[in-house]
Amino acid sequence: MNEFLSGTIFALCCVAGLFFVRFWRKTRDRFFGFFAASFFLMALHRVVLLGLRGSDEHVVAAYLIRLLAFVLILVAIVDKNRAPRK
Repeated sequence: MNEFLSGTIFALCCVAGLFFVRFWRKTRDRFFGFFAASFFLMALHRVVLLGLRGSDEHVVAAYLIRLLAFVLILVAIVDKNRAPRK
């Protein structure tokens, strides 16, 4: 059951990433690019966690991927708010 939920979350992260890639391609706004990269990193996090199922010592490295994803979201928000006003 746990693998099923992890696979579902992986697929939904990929769908959300593709959703933001579509908006990035239309607008070329870095905000959407950062969000797309963030969701793809969250999907990668799920794959790495499944690969490290039996090993407890390397799980911290997997969560660094997730931390990077959330930092990218924060960078996107700060970048969008610091953009020069026209």
